[in-house]
Amino acid sequence: MRVHIATDHAGMELSAHLVEHLAAKGYEMVDHGPAEYDALDDYPGFCINAARAVVVDREQGLDSLGIVLGGSGNGEQIAANKVPGVRAALAWSLDTAKLAREHNDANVVAVGGRQHSLEEATAIIEAFLAEPFSKDERHVRRIGKIAHYEQTGEVVM
Repeated sequence: MRVHIATDHAGMELSAHLVEHLAAKGYEMVDHGPAEYDALDDYPGFCINAARAVVVDREQGLDSLGIVLGGSGNGEQIAANKVPGVRAALAWSLDTAKLAREHNDANVVAVGGRQHSLEEATAIIEAFLAEPFSKDERHVRRIGKIAHYEQTGEVVM
């Protein structure tokens, strides 16, 4: 599986750890930056680029997910979710990470690097990457309604 990762200055330590750790587990890691620490950097571009890459990969039939990191993960999730076709979920526990995949077929996970220890954040992300989408009809239906709105601006009840 290919995994696109992006961060800002607040998640750089976690990002570097994840790139190395997940590559050793067999994931193909693609780092969207930043390349160096800048306390004044802005996360949107990094996160949007990672999210766009996930969408492109999936459109080409590749098994691909994304990780966006920051201090809280909130802004990074918001930025990623602006990319059409992305369903980014903020995960703060093993359960929220698993449910994001199982119920929502989330294709990007956001984690706050300042909210968790390195070990806890790693476990949350590993849980997200390992959990399959259930393909349960009710979840497929709900995701379809979100996609319909995203494409048309029309709300389906």
